[in-house]
Amino acid sequence: MRPASEADLGEVVTIEEASFPIPWSEWAFRAVMGRADAVLLVAEEDGRIVGHAAAWFAGDEGELADVAVRPTCRGRGLGRRLVEAIRAASVERGVRDLYLQVRESNEAARHLYATAGFRPVGRRRSYYRSPREDALVLRWRRAGTGAVAGGPPTR
Repeated sequence: MRPASEADLGEVVTIEEASFPIPWSEWAFRAVMGRADAVLLVAEEDGRIVGHAAAWFAGDEGELADVAVRPTCRGRGLGRRLVEAIRAASVERGVRDLYLQVRESNEAARHLYATAGFRPVGRRRSYYRSPREDALVLRWRRAGTGAVAGGPPTR
C-alpha cells in the first residue's frame, strides 16, 4: 500500500470503471489527491496497480469513500488490506469514527466491512442509481474512544 501518484491514475480509473456502474472520473481522483484532508492509496503487486481506496477526514470523523480491486485480483485479501490502511491513516489523523456507504445488495463488500469492524448505523433510501438501491451506512469506531470499535457508544 502506498499513496497514489499522478502516474497511477490511468490504472486507478480502469479498476474503478470495472468495479462500479457509475465510476469516479479521473478528475474526481485528482481532486482527492489535491486535498490535504484526504488520502488516495493504491495496492501494488509486481509493479502493477491492483486496487485503490480513497477517504477524507474532518475533525474526528472520516469517510471511506471508495474501495476497488481489479476484478482478476479479488478474493485475495487486497480489499481488506486497503480498508486496514485507510483505518491506519484515520488513526494517524485522530479520527474516532470512520463512516462509509455500501449497496445493500453488495454481500461481498458488506462481509468485508463487517469483518473489518464496521457496524450498521443507518440507511440512505434510494442513494444509488443504476440500479436504484438503498445504501447502508456503516461506522467503524476506533478502540479506546468510549465505545467498542464499530459498536454503539457505551455509557
